Amino acid sequence: MPNAASQDALPCPVKQPELSAQMEQQRVELTDLILRHSKSEGSQQTAIKALHMVRHESPTQSIPTLVQPALCIMAQGSKDVKLGDASFTYDPLHYLVLSVAMPISGKIVYASSQEPHLAMRIDIDPAEINALIAEAGPMSVPSRPSGRGLYIERIDSTLLDAVIRLIRLLDSPKDIPMLAPLINREILYRLLRGQQGHKLYEIAIANCQTHRVTQAIKWLNEHYQQPLRIDELAREVNLSVSTLHHRFKAVTAMSPLQYQKQLRLQEARRLMLNDGLEASAAGYKVGYESPSQFSREYSRLFGAPPLRDLARLRKSL
Repeated sequence: MPNAASQDALPCPVKQPELSAQMEQQRVELTDLILRHSKSEGSQQTAIKALHMVRHESPTQSIPTLVQPALCIMAQGSKDVKLGDASFTYDPLHYLVLSVAMPISGKIVYASSQEPHLAMRIDIDPAEINALIAEAGPMSVPSRPSGRGLYIERIDSTLLDAVIRLIRLLDSPKDIPMLAPLINREILYRLLRGQQGHKLYEIAIANCQTHRVTQAIKWLNEHYQQPLRIDELAREVNLSVSTLHHRFKAVTAMSPLQYQKQLRLQEARRLMLNDGLEASAAGYKVGYESPSQFSREYSRLFGAPPLRDLARLRKSL
């Protein structure tokens, strides 16, 4: 759902949306589970490989990052997410699904130690969706033209129940190997049966254009340092150049070239922040031949040239 909030709004406590009595009880239990299983700030992987707990006790900056396919559910707070020029907000009334890997930015406007931002994430493996479809057969998944590879859907008690049962397994580790895969399949099944489940369905269907765009995204994620030749990429995924451009932008809100640029700049930022590379070396390593072009495009994406941006980041850590 579009986010109409001003970017200059002052941080304030987030009023929790109204839920039914049953779902409010589920939200409270989900909040307690995340609090118990997230002992520190940020995203933390759990004993269930695909399951992550997310906790923040202070606001975060809007930082572009490459995210993999995932289901995200909020227990407390709200989050602004930006994909290209489109903005979204999700909260405990809604879940967010990323059906393909893509660069997005997310911003937590308010969080405190008394009222932390609490959420969970389940990574989605397209191969598991493919196996589920193959085993279950036709599931009456709505067929319609796909749009963005990111969508927000109204949550319901059946999906919340499955998610809560999955997290409860962290309290009985011996049950995880047997029961976690079963509950995870149930969660994927419920996402596929949702109003926008066709977006997940299509990433697993080999002969549809969305699946081919997914293959193009995968190729770019693995070869972003290389010069991008659109005609070669189109042949790689068996699409015409015009269809690739159109469908790629429909799914990611970016052209393939813009997508590659974000991948390069995000990786360069990581190399400078974590590995201590100088700006020119980081730019060269991710595929830039011109330091001035790298600095110019970096400033356009992150709002400041490399040295000033890194100083700002390190100050906030």
